[in-house]
Amino acid sequence: MSTELTPELATTIEEAFSRRDRENMQPTIDFFEDLLTRHPGNPYVLYEVGGSYDTAGQEEKALEYYEQALPGLTGDIRRKCLLQYGSTLRNLDRFDESLEVFKKACEEFPESDSLRVFKALTLHAAGRHDKALATLLLVISDRVETPDLKRYEASLRANAHHLASL
Repeated sequence: MSTELTPELATTIEEAFSRRDRENMQPTIDFFEDLLTRHPGNPYVLYEVGGSYDTAGQEEKALEYYEQALPGLTGDIRRKCLLQYGSTLRNLDRFDESLEVFKKACEEFPESDSLRVFKALTLHAAGRHDKALATLLLVISDRVETPDLKRYEASLRANAHHLASL
């Protein structure tokens, strides 16, 4: 059982991903399920199976695959899996679990804006609107490089810290 992402496997996954039809995910699910039978336990394939079920709206099923995949994933694919896992938990109204995933993921990948933005979505869905807005204000302060916003960066950060403390 290989747990590696070989160049050949990466190419196969990318080709299948590029052919997916978000309106009809069953062929993609079938493809990745079959690929998993040829690469049992491979975390990269498990992640893709989970993502396919997730896109198809079968979140409960997706969670199983994400949970199996995560211990074996590294780097950017691990970051993507954590984001999708946390987002799926949010979609299932499991807000505390989602926030815990995003908290740990943001610690592991502090440079990831997408993790912070999806964490804000979970905060908002959980009714924690002030903290959601605070998170987004910090992303904006950190990443949007316009003279107009930079002029008010200190104010944006102060407002973010105030909102986060509410």
